[in-house]
Amino acid sequence: MGRTKHGNRDVRCYNIRGTDKIVQAGDCVLMRASESNTAPYVGRVVKIEADGSNNLVVRVRWYYRPEESVGGRLDFHGEKELFLSDHYDVQSAHTIEAKCTVHSFEDYTKLEDVTPEDYYCRFQYRAASGLVLHNMAALYCKCEMPYNPDDLMIQCEECEDWFHPGCINRTIEEVKQLDRFDCSQHTDTAIANTKAKPKRQKK
Repeated sequence: MGRTKHGNRDVRCYNIRGTDKIVQAGDCVLMRASESNTAPYVGRVVKIEADGSNNLVVRVRWYYRPEESVGGRLDFHGEKELFLSDHYDVQSAHTIEAKCTVHSFEDYTKLEDVTPEDYYCRFQYRAASGLVLHNMAALYCKCEMPYNPDDLMIQCEECEDWFHPGCINRTIEEVKQLDRFDCSQHTDTAIANTKAKPKRQKK
């Protein structure tokens, strides 16, 4: 184990108190918030260190929930969505409550079951400026919004774009009953196989 420029000693791993879970650099963790009624913070462990008194600390790169960002939560932000920020911090290792998994957006949408420890990230966040980098997200529907995996969408058989039921003046139940959907540019009708994106069940 090496020493940092501050004299702290690098530590390979940390055993979360009261559990058999081992945390290493690169793992994502839930960290206890100072306010009792606040959800745990989510961070990616960059380094684990011990100081001269053998106190363990972790350097983390924070993930922000949409409501923690300057712009707040928007309609296309999913319930389990996080932004990877450029905000780093040093915290006591003992504030780590559990390990979690932050998936890529693509991998998250393929999950059969979403646990409380599953999250996803597709955008980066600049904490100082409050800027969320949305530019890499594909846009869908008449509203031209990124896909929210918590919402049902239906695909046009002709143009293959995806649409929210409300944006095509349909209810969710009406969309679920369609055998075929053609958007207004092609003729709205119901004939063959549905291609509705299933709504992810909230855990």
